[in-house]
Amino acid sequence: MKYLCVFCGSSPGAKPVYKLAAQQLGKALVERGLGLVYGGGNVGLMGAIADAVMAAGGEAIGVIPEFLVAKEIAHPGLSQLHVVDSMHARKAMMAELADGFIALPGGYGTYEEFCEVLTWAQLGVHQKPCGLLNVNGYYNALLALFDHAVEEEFVRPRHRGLILEDQDPYQLLDKFALFKPITLHKWVSRDEI
Repeated sequence: MKYLCVFCGSSPGAKPVYKLAAQQLGKALVERGLGLVYGGGNVGLMGAIADAVMAAGGEAIGVIPEFLVAKEIAHPGLSQLHVVDSMHARKAMMAELADGFIALPGGYGTYEEFCEVLTWAQLGVHQKPCGLLNVNGYYNALLALFDHAVEEEFVRPRHRGLILEDQDPYQLLDKFALFKPITLHKWVSRDEI
């Protein structure tokens, strides 16, 4: 792995622990020799992780759609900043540049971005690790929803195992280093319909 894509909020959140976690993850990435790919903003958790990576001497690559340059205040001090035409182009470029995906706390956009790359992993579109940095239990409810989907047989247990999770950024990166993708031979058989 060379680059990890981090999805996160353009808000700092209600508690200082969220910004601290973004900063710790940024530092951990650099210590592990990993570059950051993210949404290109200079505010909220996006700004916090990018600043931490840059302050530690790492590489931070931002990808931001033109219409969000002013709203998310495009970060002026990145290693690279790609301004693209749309949200779809943003996600496609981030996915292409990254060797894995981590979601810090965030809102609808963070959930959507993470669930999309998780779905791609489930379908075998990529074999990159997907993880949640579960700061202060932020993702407990989402993880419970995923467990409920397994219980109700909308998600297979082995696909639930695609989600790596930890509260500590270093331990989450250890899990990424040990990640082994699952192999799908057939998605759904006619007997299961």
